[in-house]
Amino acid sequence: MSVELIESFAQMVREKGIDRDHLAGIIEEIFGILVKKRYSEDANFKVLFNTDKGEIEIFLYREIVELVTDPNLQISIAEVTERGNKDELEVGDDFIEKLKLLSFGRRLITFAKQSLNQRIRELEKEIIFNEYKEMEGELLIGDVYQVNKHNILINHNKNQLVLPREEQIPSEKPKKKDIMRVIVKEVVKGPKGPEIIISRTSNLLLKKLFEIEVPEIYDGLIEIKGIVRKPGERAKIAVSSQDKRIDPVGACIGMKGVRITSIVRELCNENIDVIPYSDDIKVFITRALSPGKVKKIEVDTKAKKATIYADSDQVERIIGRGGVNINLAIRLTGYEIDVIREEKPLEEYEDDIELIDLKKELGTEVYEILIKNRFDSALEVLRAGKVKLMEIEELNEEEVDRIISIIQSEFDED
Repeated sequence: MSVELIESFAQMVREKGIDRDHLAGIIEEIFGILVKKRYSEDANFKVLFNTDKGEIEIFLYREIVELVTDPNLQISIAEVTERGNKDELEVGDDFIEKLKLLSFGRRLITFAKQSLNQRIRELEKEIIFNEYKEMEGELLIGDVYQVNKHNILINHNKNQLVLPREEQIPSEKPKKKDIMRVIVKEVVKGPKGPEIIISRTSNLLLKKLFEIEVPEIYDGLIEIKGIVRKPGERAKIAVSSQDKRIDPVGACIGMKGVRITSIVRELCNENIDVIPYSDDIKVFITRALSPGKVKKIEVDTKAKKATIYADSDQVERIIGRGGVNINLAIRLTGYEIDVIREEKPLEEYEDDIELIDLKKELGTEVYEILIKNRFDSALEVLRAGKVKLMEIEELNEEEVDRIISIIQSEFDED
């Protein structure tokens, strides 16, 4: 009976890697409670669990007395004699009796099974918690087994990892059984067991992917000085080489871009700028603003502010769509950055653009207003300037600004 009772738990121990001595301690504790329930809290006993055989031995110690007042703690000399005492025990000695498991009754045995089950589950949860707690900040590979409105659930070694919406790459739409690389962000103890929170938006994920793809980073020959991301859109990573013979940017990109292409594909085509780090803050900020080109830069190191000057055709690149590029540069360098546009003198434009070619961009109504006021080309509008255009009765300031912006952008593209 005891072998049958313990075997299922021993199997769990083997599968979950629970320490055998720890299991023995739990079993001895549980059956100790059983003895106390059966014989009283003051009972004198010993529980032994043979981990090799899966057997439990329970020994009850009772004092030999002439007259029994508490049968749970005492046994009469007469009864000892009746049982055929071969050890010549006397009054005052301890009588040691090996108890049979069945003598506890079905109710207490059921209690023991339930208690063991509960303790094993608690121990299993503790093992999982400790295992993944040590993995915080590490890269794991798992497969998607459930996608719902708020979370994506990942299977890793038969354990559930949770990828919350805020840790997901917005443009990524994983399907069941997809393989995903994730970072263990946080492990907490929840009411139902350990909650393993993972991330696809963490900077650490990008760092670990570079360590995998670029051996020079893993070996410490190239150092990552900083990483910033807008997950799924753009990232910037600043690198420097410990060996002057190694080009850090070239090593990260790889032959024909093979190394960085692999990382970009893993992160849903996130555009990654690899930037050579510099201790010269002016140089570093200039590089951080790529692909835009800076004409001039002024830096206030105390206030950690930078003012950059750029040609109008470069400002859009410096700022980036939705301000992504400049915001990433601000986060990477730690400097507040202001951009001043330097307009290109009109005389430098070689080719004019007929206004009719911009009819679609301007809109039919605006186009006809400009034609009515004798503006036939784009340069004529720019030469007139905002003040002159504001004199046109049908146009307000917002519309004038839009007209100038549209025309200016056409020249900038050229």
